[in-house]
Amino acid sequence: MKNIILAITLARGGSKSVPRKNIKLLNGLPLIAYTINEAKKSKYINKYIVSTDDEEIKNISLSYGAEVPFLRPNNLSNDTASSADALIHAVNFMETKYSIKYDYIIELMCTNPLKTVDDIDKCIEKLIETKADSVIAVHKLEDHHPLRIKKIVDDHIIDFYLPEPLEARRQDLKPDAYIRSGSIYALKRDYLMEQKKRYGSINSRPYILSDNKAVNVDTELDFYLAEQILQNKF
Repeated sequence: MKNIILAITLARGGSKSVPRKNIKLLNGLPLIAYTINEAKKSKYINKYIVSTDDEEIKNISLSYGAEVPFLRPNNLSNDTASSADALIHAVNFMETKYSIKYDYIIELMCTNPLKTVDDIDKCIEKLIETKADSVIAVHKLEDHHPLRIKKIVDDHIIDFYLPEPLEARRQDLKPDAYIRSGSIYALKRDYLMEQKKRYGSINSRPYILSDNKAVNVDTELDFYLAEQILQNKF
């Protein structure tokens, strides 16, 4: 039987760092439009929706071809609401509305505009082929390897967790370290709904994004960096 896949973008109206960030123009398009455009190209996604509490975000999302079947409740749109809870709400709504049970849930974050449909579909393929609980986008840390992280205690510099080899070059720090990129979270439906989380099991697996796709737009500087990459790319 063919897998039934629901993709969701969470896009609330409130934003502390950059006001109205999710619909701020980036290289001439609203930020959320980049994710919508790539999601619509997927050969695996059966239904793609935007979950928002904001009428303007809803209308812009609709204009780019996303479905917005509800406005998210306020208690799932504030600063303390978790992404997992908002995804669970969306899944419950859609399964009730269409009398269906999805096999996989794909979260596509609108703050990562440089991912492509190829990245989305490869995450889905790996999720299904490996029978993972989740496949999440990560990227390699270069200048910020964990061995370089320090804490300050009584005005003294102390290794945060593990000792850094003296005068170690960046390329000498092993093993390679990776950080969650946001961007894409591909999940088994039951893992999300029963465990109420997006990653963290012993069967969560990585999808490695290249550095130029891993920009997470959260500040004005991030907007500038993403814009430069987009202009050079196109």
